[in-house]
Amino acid sequence: MGTTERVLALLGLLQQRRVWTGPELAERLGVTTRTVRRDVERLRVLGYPVNAGQGVGGGYQLGAGQALPPLLFDDEEAIATAVALLAGAESGDAALRALTKLDRVLPSRLRHEVRALAESVSSFGGGRPAIDSEALMTLARACRDSVLVRFVYAGRGVGGRGVSDDGGTEREVEPYRLVASDRRWYLLAFDLGRDDWRTFRVDRMSEISEKSWRFRPREAPDAAEFVQESVSSRVYRYQARFLVRARAETIRALIPASAAVVRARTDTTCEVLSGAADLDFILMHMVLLGHDFEVLDPPELRGRCAVLADRLRAAAASA
Repeated sequence: MGTTERVLALLGLLQQRRVWTGPELAERLGVTTRTVRRDVERLRVLGYPVNAGQGVGGGYQLGAGQALPPLLFDDEEAIATAVALLAGAESGDAALRALTKLDRVLPSRLRHEVRALAESVSSFGGGRPAIDSEALMTLARACRDSVLVRFVYAGRGVGGRGVSDDGGTEREVEPYRLVASDRRWYLLAFDLGRDDWRTFRVDRMSEISEKSWRFRPREAPDAAEFVQESVSSRVYRYQARFLVRARAETIRALIPASAAVVRARTDTTCEVLSGAADLDFILMHMVLLGHDFEVLDPPELRGRCAVLADRLRAAAASA
C-alpha cells in the first residue's frame, strides 16, 4: 500500500469511529505506530484536524470542521449521482444521509444544485422512480429560488384540483415542491391560469423553462398530503371515505400509497380516502381488505353496499 493510498485509508478509518488508539490503527493499516503518527501529520498538513488524546481513553480523533477532498466527478456526473440517490433509495433517511455527505464534498458551484434537489423534494409511499434529471433539476431550482416556471403539459382532461384539467396546454405556475410517490414524480404548484393549486406529473411536462420573474411564496398546503390526495382520489369521478376498524399501519400495508390516503382515527380505527370511476370498484377493494368498515361518504355508496350484499347473498344461496 503506497503512502497516498494508506493516508486515504487512515482518513476513512477516522471517519468510521470516534476514537482510535495508535496500535489499533497500526494493526488495521499493517504499519508501525510511528508510521501512523507520520500519516496523521500528513492529514493535518492537508487541513484535517486530527486530535490526539493522552492516557486512558485517549487516541486519535477526527475533529469537527474538516474539509473533505473533492470527488472526481464532472458536473453532470455529480448531479446525476444526486438524482440517483433520490430516485433509487428505498429509505428517505438513507438518501438524506448520502446527499448530506455528497453535499460536503461537492465544489461550491454544484453544492446549491444538490441542496435544491434535496430541499425541494417530498415523498409518500415507497421507492422513487427514475425521471429525467435535467427536468428535476430545473424544477428543483425553481422551487428553491421561487421563480415562475412555464411548460407544456399533456394532461388527461381531468377537471377539479387534480393532475390536470386539459391536455397539451402551456402552463405558467409558481412551483413549490417536488413529490416522489411509489410510482411517479409530481410537482405541487400554484397554477396562475387556473388560480388554484395543481398537481402535475413530471413525466407529462415538456419544454420546461425557468422565468426571470420571482414570486412571493404564498401559504402552501402540505405537499406530500396534497399530491397523495390528488392522485388517489381527486382525479376520479367519485371520492369515497371509509372508517375501517383496524390500525392505520395495518391498512397502509395493504393499500398502495398512490391508491388511497390512510389516516389514523384511534389506536384501533383509521379513515381511508380513495377514488374511482365506479363505486362498486371501490367497495370491492374495501371488502377485500378483510376488515370491518363503515361508509362515511358519499351517501349513495351505502345504497351500493346493500345492492352488493344482496348480490352476494343470492350467489351464496344458489351454491
